[in-house]
Amino acid sequence: MKIVSVAQMQRAERECASFGISLAQLMENAGRAVAEEIRRLYGSVEKLNLTVLVGPGNNGGDGLVAARYLHDWGARVNVVLCGRRPTEDPNLALVQQRGISCLDVSLAGSLAPVRSLFEQSSAILDAVFGTGTSRPLSGIYADILGLLNQIRKGRSGMKIIALDLPSGFNADTGAVDSATPYADYTVTLGFPKIGLFNLPGSERAGKIIVTDIGIPAELVEYINIELLTDDDVRKLLPERPLISHKGTFGQVLAITGSLNYPGAAFLACSGTIRVGAGLTTLAIASSLLPVLAAKLNEVVYLPLPESSAGIVSASAADQIKNALSTQDVLLVGCGIGQHPETALLFKKVLFETEGRLPLLVLDADGLNLLAKIPGWQVNLKYSAILTPHAGEMSRLTGKPIEEIQKNRLRVAGEAAEAWQQTVVLKGAYTVIAAPDGQIKISPFANPGLATAGTGDVLAGTIAGLLAQGLSPFAAAICGVYLHGKAGEIIKGRLGDTGMVASDLLPVLPVVIHELRSS
Repeated sequence: MKIVSVAQMQRAERECASFGISLAQLMENAGRAVAEEIRRLYGSVEKLNLTVLVGPGNNGGDGLVAARYLHDWGARVNVVLCGRRPTEDPNLALVQQRGISCLDVSLAGSLAPVRSLFEQSSAILDAVFGTGTSRPLSGIYADILGLLNQIRKGRSGMKIIALDLPSGFNADTGAVDSATPYADYTVTLGFPKIGLFNLPGSERAGKIIVTDIGIPAELVEYINIELLTDDDVRKLLPERPLISHKGTFGQVLAITGSLNYPGAAFLACSGTIRVGAGLTTLAIASSLLPVLAAKLNEVVYLPLPESSAGIVSASAADQIKNALSTQDVLLVGCGIGQHPETALLFKKVLFETEGRLPLLVLDADGLNLLAKIPGWQVNLKYSAILTPHAGEMSRLTGKPIEEIQKNRLRVAGEAAEAWQQTVVLKGAYTVIAAPDGQIKISPFANPGLATAGTGDVLAGTIAGLLAQGLSPFAAAICGVYLHGKAGEIIKGRLGDTGMVASDLLPVLPVVIHELRSS
């Protein structure tokens, strides 16, 4: 599903005319689609108390159409006209013909009637401003939306639904006005907008719902940024031939875990296995082997000499290099720490290995160690997938975390192109960027995943898929999506508090099975 800028959306809307689709028809499609999404959210809108905030432009017109449909389906609808509508507005006339209450705030004299509607409503549809407006909110618009935010704080049961975007939201950057509502749902029209996936806007959009309004797909085929869907991932999942053996599904060598982080090795290696890798070998400090072997039965172990308890000696580099010749994927970084001896081992394995090299997945301390090596961008010979969170990306790029979070798509895309590697910028709406400019975005934002070890599971998941023959970009796409969808399933069972990384492991094959079966 394509993700568009304001200019791209406006271009697509203009070009609809060549397909015989008028602006009036798009508005009708949009309003009805939003109304249908609201009905889907509530199961039934009969007797739902709904207030629709209507602005002066096309977004307000969409809101009037939605108000009409919701009224016809049995909702108790009130319309608040926040700005002057065009003379002889046909959509306003259709609303008024139905006897739907329309409060014109320019004639009300005060906000008291608006406050009363807010206090009585179960839901508010924000149709004041949409994609075409990025100016600061002021005057009556700021007053009404500020009042909405104020009342919402004391009424947690009242839902705010944004039509296309929360008002005051910059669709290109994700910048917001101080009065921009915190929506529970944003029903975005046609295609999701780039700004929905950047902070601070992503915090105000709530759950993003994309609804079709009839814009032909061919009008946006040239766009290289997409939101991932079930269909996208289903097509990429590795095949599982009936006549197979463990070698069919690839081999992973994992350099993970250390004295302080043995659990990272368990989580990462379990991730490779749970998505179908044929054989995983864990290269680990000898003293940690008994601990992990008691918990992790399904891997092969490569015990390594230690410089101190739980820390692998740099002298183990030759042993690891010898093992690489039979491996499809090398997974490095989860829980290895940043001990000087570890740093030396890391440098020898990644920068002083000759001959055939497996594909590489770099995570966690692997990225932190990489960032300390001058010229790594040029000297790294492996074809790699790098999986940084914002802090690790800051160390790799030298950019402040705040800048990265405000420009996640651009930063990830520029890094992938400059480094000629696949980049997975983790976080809410994880960004996957390819060296050739393609960018995919995960549709999942789940605070339940903000807990120790979930990144280790993701790194293992990507490595396991990579071992089965997927390209680095495809493995990253599938790994991120499966991981995110597993998190959503667990969130549905437990909520988003108390989820732990190991909860994801048995759910990963369930997600794969459901995608293949649907």
